[in-house]
Amino acid sequence: MAVPKRKTSKARRDKRRNSHWKLETPGIVACPKCGTYRLPHRACRACGFYKGREVIKLDAAK
Repeated sequence: MAVPKRKTSKARRDKRRNSHWKLETPGIVACPKCGTYRLPHRACRACGFYKGREVIKLDAAK
């Protein structure tokens, strides 16, 4: 059976392990109607528009 010749240091071990399981930032785009940032392929929370038409009725008081 193969046995490691030397102990793997904590730094070397952690360097190898840290490349996995990283969170990716979501792609954020500006709304063409009002300019606030939103996730792509979703209606804007500020104005309620998606693909040039209003899909969510929002109160003007907000």
